[in-house]
Amino acid sequence: MLTLHGFDASNYVNMVKFALLEKGIPFEQATLYPAQEEPVLAVSPMGKVPVLQTDQGYLSEASVILEYLDDLDQGPALYPADPFQRARVKQLAKMVELYLELPARRCYPEVFFGGQVSEETKTQAREALLKGIRALRRTASFSPYLAGDQLSAADVVFLYSADLAKAVAGKLFGLDLLAEAPGSAELLERLNERDSAKQVAADRDAAMAKFLKYARGGK
Repeated sequence: MLTLHGFDASNYVNMVKFALLEKGIPFEQATLYPAQEEPVLAVSPMGKVPVLQTDQGYLSEASVILEYLDDLDQGPALYPADPFQRARVKQLAKMVELYLELPARRCYPEVFFGGQVSEETKTQAREALLKGIRALRRTASFSPYLAGDQLSAADVVFLYSADLAKAVAGKLFGLDLLAEAPGSAELLERLNERDSAKQVAADRDAAMAKFLKYARGGK
């Protein structure tokens, strides 16, 4: 059986967990926090999560794991068979990660953990988020999903990135980020109504206190 190593407050872990649930693939979970200690580096070369343990070894990087799960040919496909459409899904997923999730992540310490980030960082993040959401508006279909009428890996990445980017833009800049891409707010709401998303959210909420203690240096 597959084992998903990580923690339920991680949006990247939750991308993989959501995909596993959507596909109906049996799996176990094991708590693992990012670290540069040898036991973690032995299974995740950069010390990051998620890590998927398979019978053949360990895989890291959420995008790689999502493709691996699809290649198992179990449950609904997250990537189209057509080469162009498959590439388009990967393009959309990468855009969401690079131009929404990563710029927003630079501001997480101030938005979620009571810290502060520099004004320079906030200015850069605001500009990047606006460029990113506008690029997504020009590229995505929102009909009703990012790449068309079927749920895809791009939607999985969007589900666990757009909410965080929206929170950063709202709290720090007073921006309704998703209003810049008509259909994106409705898509996020639609995705959150799926049973898999509700289970992931319940597990995330239950694990949040423990994660916040860890993030603030607690034992």
